Amino acid sequence: MQIVGKIESLWRYPVKSMRGEELQEAFVGFPGVYGDRIHAFRSSAASIGFPWLTAREQEAMLLYRPHYRHPERALEPSNLTEAEAIGSGLNPVYGDSSDLMIDVETPAGERLAIDDPRLMSMLLEGVRDRHRLTLLRSDRSMTDCRPISIFSIQTVRQLSKELGTELDKRRFRANIYVELESGAGFGEDEFVSRTLQIGPKTTIAVVNRDSRCKMITLDPDTAQANPEVMRRLARDHEGKAGIYGVVLVEGTIRPNDEIALLD
Repeated sequence: MQIVGKIESLWRYPVKSMRGEELQEAFVGFPGVYGDRIHAFRSSAASIGFPWLTAREQEAMLLYRPHYRHPERALEPSNLTEAEAIGSGLNPVYGDSSDLMIDVETPAGERLAIDDPRLMSMLLEGVRDRHRLTLLRSDRSMTDCRPISIFSIQTVRQLSKELGTELDKRRFRANIYVELESGAGFGEDEFVSRTLQIGPKTTIAVVNRDSRCKMITLDPDTAQANPEVMRRLARDHEGKAGIYGVVLVEGTIRPNDEIALLD
């Protein structure tokens, strides 16, 4: 077992394409980080393969701040300790809609329930008339490709150097930001097709690099686009940055937890 880095910070995104929140601990289950992207807005104008309204179409979505109404219930399954203590460890029961209810703070500072029709109306402002929205909720994280995304601070620094401007790591919307022992930008690419243990037991199989899109061009605080970010990544890095993983062993992780390469 080789130590390859540590957790720099943990993030989840309660509503797909809205602003994320930093966590001091996260339960990482088979469906993904607990409470991550469990709500999303499906658009009638989107493709069948990718049916969501996101900041690709409505850039202002990044400026909406989701908050769990009961944050203490949204950290982990309520019966996690009891389930893990039985036999080889049973799957815990995920919270119901009341446990994981979300309120959204709008850019203007108004606080609305996630299912308030006024919120949908706001999200449609300025986009094409043919969009019709449906709110979805799922225990499985409604991520684009895989349940867990990992991004190194070294890659943020390298891209910042290449572009000649400091990039905010939040552009890349990862669940786990890591500090690599190697100190190498894009060093996380070396973990593809290998297995990582993060913290005392959480185990993740890294399956592929992350193909990026317009989202990384958007400033997380202003939603203003800088297309050069994507152009540079496409030209010099095959349009990919960061890695995706699937969860093999569930567990709770925290900032500064060590990350070990198992194979």
